[in-house]
Amino acid sequence: MSRLIVEGLHKLDGETAIHGAKNSVLPVLAATLLAEGESEITNCPRLSDVRATASILRHLGCEVSTEGDVVTVNPAGLCRSDIPDHLMREMRSSIVFLGAIAARTGEAQLSFPGGCELGPRPINLHLSALRRLGLEIEEERGRLNCRTGGRRLRGAAVTLEQPSVGATENLLLASVTAEGTTSIINAAREPEVVDLCRYLNACGAQITGAGESTITVEGVERLNSCRHRVLPDRIETVTYLAAAAATGGRVTLTHTDPTLISSVLPAFEEAGCRLDWAENSRRLTLTAPDRLKRITSVLTMPYPGFPTDAQAPVMAMTCVAEGTSVFIETIFDSRYRHVDELARLGAHIKVEGRVAVVEGVPELSGAQVECTDLRGGAALVIAALAADGETEITALRHLDRGYDRLEEGLARLGARIRRMD
Repeated sequence: MSRLIVEGLHKLDGETAIHGAKNSVLPVLAATLLAEGESEITNCPRLSDVRATASILRHLGCEVSTEGDVVTVNPAGLCRSDIPDHLMREMRSSIVFLGAIAARTGEAQLSFPGGCELGPRPINLHLSALRRLGLEIEEERGRLNCRTGGRRLRGAAVTLEQPSVGATENLLLASVTAEGTTSIINAAREPEVVDLCRYLNACGAQITGAGESTITVEGVERLNSCRHRVLPDRIETVTYLAAAAATGGRVTLTHTDPTLISSVLPAFEEAGCRLDWAENSRRLTLTAPDRLKRITSVLTMPYPGFPTDAQAPVMAMTCVAEGTSVFIETIFDSRYRHVDELARLGAHIKVEGRVAVVEGVPELSGAQVECTDLRGGAALVIAALAADGETEITALRHLDRGYDRLEEGLARLGARIRRMD
């Protein structure tokens, strides 16, 4: 079993590059099913979720190759419309294949997806939205049997009950080759949704309004392939910033986009950090004080609000801040599972429903902890970097789903961290 060994109390200092976004590359790879010809997706991070996505594409009959940060997909050999249970269970975002497979083959057979256990994340929004486009869906013993009835899906006006990223992406994939016009009302505005639209439009789709609350899709008969570069990972950016802040360090992040985390940067400034970046720059430098100040309140919200994925990393740095910080989680019911593990390191956190109150302590202490989920695992790494002594972190499969060799990037900045198998 792999584990990370972290020796804390070493300030981070130096420069490292940010990888491509996990939450962007997965739907883009699913979208390659719709293109005729070979798509080349660059700036792909090396993640277990990306490998799982490639496995699904290969199972469907696609030719997939990887070289460095480039994944090439040719769907010419597509011969199946089903995804077996063991592949669906590897990641929550596997449900995004539903819209793409149904649009391309006229049918789809999938089981319910897996991924991090963050509380109920029903896919009813996906299913009700796709039914509006004419997809017939039967739910039977944990599986979805879907078909179009031998005809193309047809455009419709679809209003989402909430701005779900996954439901928006599924609607986009299903509607780009549908007959007529589709309007997605109350659509998710996340940068990763915009990036998916950029790829689809480069392939010949006609999508307008990406990044706004209403997206309009004019269906086309076919899509071509293209070369597409995935946008930088905004949550990885936040994770490195929080690690530098927790250790009182100074780091410069390259190949990033500070505008994607404009709702998070004020929290670092409130904590006493100095941020330097120029407009249109792909570099961001954080200089932390010797001890952080409290963050009065963090309220997670859909984009452009404070992202739920950034909550755990930022909470970890407030564990060693001076004063009391308050977090309010509005997206997922079980997003505080990392709190008990942070407490093993000496953090003082009280959770009441969706509210977590963090009483900063002068110093944490090394201990044995276990990753509870992807972003909770990142929080444990950050806390371990700020802890006196040695920390052992296990259940790294969660971290590996969303971070490309996090320990190597931190080591380049001076962290004493190593992976042991």
